[in-house]
Amino acid sequence: MSSTIKPVHVIGAGMAGSEAAWQLAQAGVPVVLHEMRPVVKTDAHHTDGFAELVCSNSFRSDDAEQNAVGLLHEEMRRAGSLLMEAANVAKVPAGGALAVDRDDFSKYVTAKLVAHPLVTVERGEVAGLPPAEWDNVIVSTGPLTSPALGEAIASLTGAEELAFFDAIAPIIYRDSIDMSVCWFQSRYDKVGPGGTGKDYINCPLTREQYETFIRALIEGEKGDFKEWEKNTPYFEGCLPIEVMAERGAETLRYGPMKPVGLTNEHDPQVKPYAVIQLRQDNALGTLYNMVGFQTKLKHGEQTRVFRTIPGLENAEFARLGGLHRNTFLNSPKLLDGLMRLKLDPRLRFAGQVTGVEGYVESAAMGLLAGRFASEERKGRAPSLPPRTTALGALLAHITGDANAETFQPMNVNFGLFPEVELTLDEDGKRPRGKAKGPARKRAYTSRALRDLEPWLNPRAEAAE
Repeated sequence: MSSTIKPVHVIGAGMAGSEAAWQLAQAGVPVVLHEMRPVVKTDAHHTDGFAELVCSNSFRSDDAEQNAVGLLHEEMRRAGSLLMEAANVAKVPAGGALAVDRDDFSKYVTAKLVAHPLVTVERGEVAGLPPAEWDNVIVSTGPLTSPALGEAIASLTGAEELAFFDAIAPIIYRDSIDMSVCWFQSRYDKVGPGGTGKDYINCPLTREQYETFIRALIEGEKGDFKEWEKNTPYFEGCLPIEVMAERGAETLRYGPMKPVGLTNEHDPQVKPYAVIQLRQDNALGTLYNMVGFQTKLKHGEQTRVFRTIPGLENAEFARLGGLHRNTFLNSPKLLDGLMRLKLDPRLRFAGQVTGVEGYVESAAMGLLAGRFASEERKGRAPSLPPRTTALGALLAHITGDANAETFQPMNVNFGLFPEVELTLDEDGKRPRGKAKGPARKRAYTSRALRDLEPWLNPRAEAAE
């Protein structure tokens, strides 16, 4: 049957494009996967592999009962996600988070797609709008859409280009960290996927050290912006560390440098004033990235400033931080409920270019785009995931729920879900106080997974 089905063209083999191509191929629909690297390189990528992670190596919390992104992980696993399969194979210890060895992750995704009999890979840039004979296209070019294609899309939509900066955190060689000062511990000793409760390296700072560090961040020389970049806003969920420092002396102590849930094994009686955490970045445990330390400091300044951190005085950097420009559509205005461009429905968009933020969210939009396109190719009307699921809530947000006038990139969160009623306890009462929050999250997640099943398996439900 697949030989009689016209292929769907997927532009971009990042998180979303790789997932979209997999979903199509697994559904029996031929795919032509277009990836411009290595023919055309980007400022952020270092390889020509699919689904290369350019910022953090973490997919954030894997708690499917209490966390919205953990729920999204579980929904994607149940939907046959290639990216979640790869994450399980390439995972490294990270407390309650799901983190991966980025090289192993990309290699696994690339190998699976290249080996699939229904996937044809074409290397080279799609410079402009796809040709008219491509009647079903998924544009998943991510935050680094090539200028030629970006300009063509902007010309077609007539929309003013939207953009923000996304900053990259430095990576440090493990053997250059002074473990007589630092120690291994996850916050509250939390054990996550493949972890032990001692999955982060912690660098403690006294109040004096913290205040000196904050001054150095603020005074450090920053990278220059091109003229056209100067008015581009940052995404609030991925601010450079020095931008956070400029917002107030205590900002970082309530953000990535918070000292809670940690005890210095070298001096248990003294509570650190602030703590910098490093998370394992590869399976060998030889590389660690600075958690939440995205930066636009110049490279020389990064080396100087970060070596003032206790335990990192002799740090050797495998990669210094950087900054790249992200672009995204005003999706609530431009896309329909199936992520198709209203002005040209043959073009479907997926991933960060739609205004979702985060690796997992990007892959999730690719998963939906692939499923929608496969249904169309088979002559069926695609069905939307329930609004009560993480997939459905995120899709609804970018395709209509969000205010088009103020639209900004969004991570998945329970605020996007329809309100849920808390179940009564054995005494016929609803949870109160501290028990109310966890109970509400469990209500959201249990409802989501219950509602997801008939969407994933509609024929099985109909047969019953």
